[in-house]
Amino acid sequence: MKFFSLKRFKKQSYDEDDNLQAEDEYVELNSEAEPTKSSKILVRPFLMNDFSDIKPVLDTLREGNTIALVNIKPLKEKDLVELKRAVNKLKKTTDAIEGDIAGFGDDYIVITPSFAHIYRNKPGSMHQAAPSSAKMMMEDDFE
Repeated sequence: MKFFSLKRFKKQSYDEDDNLQAEDEYVELNSEAEPTKSSKILVRPFLMNDFSDIKPVLDTLREGNTIALVNIKPLKEKDLVELKRAVNKLKKTTDAIEGDIAGFGDDYIVITPSFAHIYRNKPGSMHQAAPSSAKMMMEDDFE
């Protein structure tokens, strides 16, 4: 149903100084373009038990409207080498979509699309928390 496929409005106004009628140009509305599935931002949790669990995270991030909260605890307890491999893959994809990635506590990684930025405490801040193992691992790997 194309409700607003092409609608024209003619607006009239009066110039207060001269009391003359002024006409604005036509305004065309075209909404033939299909609306996106969801214009809302989705915050979605993921659980990473092994390296293959990374695919749904990457696919969702590439869609561009999801903030991912990835629980890395099961993989961290199972295989640190696979965890580093998964974090590297997440970091590369995050860079490709111009997003942001950070460790959150010891067991979570937060990944945002390009429109969002993760707040980080500045060095010397009074409210700075102790660094998490996920954050330390990411800093070691990427800086």
